[in-house]
Amino acid sequence: MTFPQMRSSGERERPDAARPRLTRPGRADPSRHRRRWYEVMACLVLLCAFLGPVPRAWATPELPAPAGWPLAPEPEVLRGFEPPAQRWGAGNRGLDLAATAGQPVLAVAGGTVSFAGSIGGNGVVVVDHGGVRTTYTPVAPTVAVGARVGLGQPIGEVRGTHCPERVCLHLGLRDGDRYLDPGLLFASGSVDPGSRPRGPVRLLPPDRAVEAQRLAAARKAARERAGAIGSGTFVRPSAGAVTSSYGMRVHPITGIRKLHDGIDFGAPCGSELWAPADGTVVTVDRHPALGNRIVIDHGDIRGHRVRSALNHASSQAVRPGQRVRVGEVVGRVGSTGLSTGCHLHFMVWVDDRLTDPAPWL
Repeated sequence: MTFPQMRSSGERERPDAARPRLTRPGRADPSRHRRRWYEVMACLVLLCAFLGPVPRAWATPELPAPAGWPLAPEPEVLRGFEPPAQRWGAGNRGLDLAATAGQPVLAVAGGTVSFAGSIGGNGVVVVDHGGVRTTYTPVAPTVAVGARVGLGQPIGEVRGTHCPERVCLHLGLRDGDRYLDPGLLFASGSVDPGSRPRGPVRLLPPDRAVEAQRLAAARKAARERAGAIGSGTFVRPSAGAVTSSYGMRVHPITGIRKLHDGIDFGAPCGSELWAPADGTVVTVDRHPALGNRIVIDHGDIRGHRVRSALNHASSQAVRPGQRVRVGEVVGRVGSTGLSTGCHLHFMVWVDDRLTDPAPWL
């Protein structure tokens, strides 16, 4: 017979916490793992507190290209980009552009509308360009969330107050929660006179930089030649605002970067198209890309043969061989051919070569 071991009267029973913890052979003590985990987490917390948030400036965002001004013609900059020293401080987190009440607001680049509504009593439109977002206020939106928009496409009208002394449009550029200078979207970089661009700067390789300078010089020379020949010769062929200028851009339907060989006027479907000058109608047909078009030969102007074309018409009111006078109705605005909405695509040829129509208007 075995009797339980007796303790002396002076020996106390050890509490459970002081008893040896039994573990299976080859298995670590679980309390040791918990202590190690707590130690690691504490170190991570201290490290994050010491380093602070990782600055997003370390990553240069991809800016949309090509890009254009949100107002036409190119607006006056009333106030440049003035980022506050602290995120909550006072400043100007974008560009304030001179505008008129009711003036069409244009998307500066292709993207998707991510917000169209009211904030603080003013209308706001936000367009997501994949890497960054552009914001427009005060605006009465004419687009819905989820809509795809192209460069120069109307997204609303200026309506509301932002600048204290006159009507203006505030254009913002954001990369996540970070505000960038919207002037970086345009060829001139920061548009704040006398200042250097603030924020990420895209540098071109030497070969592309030389090519960009060559193209810019060629475009400038072409504009000067055209201006010398035809400045003020034409009247506007549509009452709509200019929504896309002549130059290189990504086609809103094909996605191909190519020359936009004319000027687009955003106008309501069915509105009048006018002959820009006296001339003879030489073509009235339907083109696969340009839709219903009307080509007018204006004859000799200052020693140069000049023709113009009005494209994407919903209807044509003239016939080949017909003489037309300046301002005469020759058709109606439409969206025929490769088009994302009702507008006029206006083209000009000088001596059988396409040119920028702007100096002629």
